[in-house]
Order: sequence, then C-alpha cells, then structure tokens
Amino acid sequence: MVPAFALAVLAWGGLATPWMIILLSMLTGVAMAFDMPARQAFTIEMTGREDLLNAVSLNSSIFHGARVLGPSLAGLVIGTLGTPFCFLLNGLSYVAVIIGLLMMRLPEHQEMSEARAAQTSAWSGLTYVLKHRRVRTILSLLGIVGIFGWSYAVLMPAVARDVYRLGADGYGVLMSASGVGALLGGLTVATAGHVLPSRIVALGGVWIFSAALLLFAFTTNFYVALVVLAIGGFGMLLFFSTSQTVMQTIVPDEWRGRVMGVWGLVFGSMIPLGSLEAGALATWIGTSFALAFGATVCAIAALWTLLVIRRGKRRAQLRTENVVPNSRCFL
Repeated sequence: MVPAFALAVLAWGGLATPWMIILLSMLTGVAMAFDMPARQAFTIEMTGREDLLNAVSLNSSIFHGARVLGPSLAGLVIGTLGTPFCFLLNGLSYVAVIIGLLMMRLPEHQEMSEARAAQTSAWSGLTYVLKHRRVRTILSLLGIVGIFGWSYAVLMPAVARDVYRLGADGYGVLMSASGVGALLGGLTVATAGHVLPSRIVALGGVWIFSAALLLFAFTTNFYVALVVLAIGGFGMLLFFSTSQTVMQTIVPDEWRGRVMGVWGLVFGSMIPLGSLEAGALATWIGTSFALAFGATVCAIAALWTLLVIRRGKRRAQLRTENVVPNSRCFL
C-alpha cells in the first residue's frame, strides 16, 4: 500500500522519475517476498487438502476477475482523471485487504521448538526442492513458462500502440480479454479439475496458452486478438492453479512454508527476468517475433516435462519389477 500511495504523491508532484519508480518497485518486491509464501502456505490450513484445488482455483478466479475489471478501470481513470488518481485508488484498495485479514479469527499460534525452527530455514527449503525431482520439475516448468510466456503482458502496451494504434483504453481491453479467459479457466478447474489427471490439465494448459500466444503474435485483427488472448488466459490459469495445488499436496506439512517460499521466489523472479527478456528480445527482433519465441519455448518446455515424467514412470516400473534394481525413480 505504501509504494502505491508514494507513486500517487510523486506523480501528482511531477517527481516520478524512472529511478524512483524502480526503487518503489523494489520495495514492493520485498513486501511480496514476505507476503506470498505465507499466503500460499496458509491456504491449505484454511481449507484442508480435500478442498485445496477448489480453493486455489477460486482464489485465482477472484484474482483474474479483478484483472478483467482492473485494466479497463485503470485505462478509464487514466484517460479521465489522470495517472496519479489511478495510483491513489490502487493504494486505497489495500485497505480492504488489511481489514479482511484483521477480521480473521485464527487458532492460537504454536511456537516451534528451536530444533525444528533451525531445520526450517530458507536454505533448507531450497535444499529440499533440489533433492526432490518432482518438486524440482514443477518449479522448473513454472520458471520457464513465467519468464518466456507470462512476460507477454510486458509487451502488451507496445502491441496496443504499434499494432492496433490504441491508447490506454485499448490496452485495458486487451488485458481484460486475457483476464476473462483466466477467470473461466479458474472456474473450470474449481468445478471440474478432478475429472482429468493433474498432469494432463497442467501440461494441456501450457500448450493451449502457447498456441494462443503464437496466434496473437501475428494477428492484426483486434477482435481475433481478443479471442486468442482469452484462450491464452484460460490455458495459463489451468497450468498455474493445477501446478500450485500439486506442489502443496505433495510436500509434507512441516516443509510447505519453506517450499512455497521457493515457489514464491521463482514466481516473483520470473516477472523481472521475463520483463528483461521480453523487452530486450522485442528490441532486437520485434514484438511479434519476441511473443512467438516465448510461445515456442513454453511449448517445448511442456513437452520436455512430459518426457521427463514418462521416463520417471518407466524407471519406477523397472525398479518395481527388479529389472534395474539400482536405478532411481526420476519423479
């Protein structure tokens, strides 16, 4: 909330230089480093394992439902009242979040013993991830898709301006289309996510997103762009919701907070890294080819993950049958 209000003040005073914006973005990132792991680990405590997929999916639906209204509202506010007022509204929105947290009534906190607290350091969480191949595979795919795929949002202002000759309002409509698809994807996972295996839902979501992003990269029709962006948002939500749920359910309770901290590290770092990658590549080869490159990398990464899973199953089967008694299960 503080960086949002600071941006409003700086924008009103004409002092919002690029370096000030970068500094405030860094402060926001520090806040996310504390907030994201705690929220992710807290979800299963509120819902239990049996309702975790529904909870994660509904939470994603709310988040992306806000993305549907947010960009359009932001574009409208910027166009009519100016950018500073938009930052002010953003800061005020956090008040509702803080009130919601204060209204929660939780069981009394149980302090950890010193021995257990020492084992739950951040480094031990990273070590756990590196040792467990299934967790490592999920995080690797998340990082690749985040850096090369999710970064498409960074290029959206350039697409709106250069391809469709639109301003802030048009940019908001483009982002809202993606949010509509993500909202539908979240509702789909929440209601029917248990019908298909999580592996099919997650990898299928990546391939749907990749195909939609590839089509979006080369279409010049605004209405076609809205449709493929909605499809892409649908696929991306399938992947994010399912992978996050699988991650939380396969990790023991005592490790969940630290592992979700690593998940938050990957999720948080993919935004700046993806922004750098997308911006540099768009400058070098053009916006359309940068989007197409990201879509291709995401599709290949999902295929690689599928091959890794199948290889792991074969090794596990061989070990069970004692054909290769010294082999190790890949996943």
